Amino acid sequence: MKREEICQICGKPAIGYQILVCCVEYVCADHAHPQLLALEPGEKREWGALYFVRYPEPG
Repeated sequence: MKREEICQICGKPAIGYQILVCCVEYVCADHAHPQLLALEPGEKREWGALYFVRYPEPG
């Protein structure tokens, strides 16, 4: 999946993306699901029908 740099909700820098059943959302820390916020940079998690990817730190 290509890396989207902008939150689709507010336009702030995205920290990752979340797949909620069938929809992908690129989100900033303000709009991220708690499961996404709990991830370390570069980590991924599958949680039932949900999938979360936290982008690695730049550099």
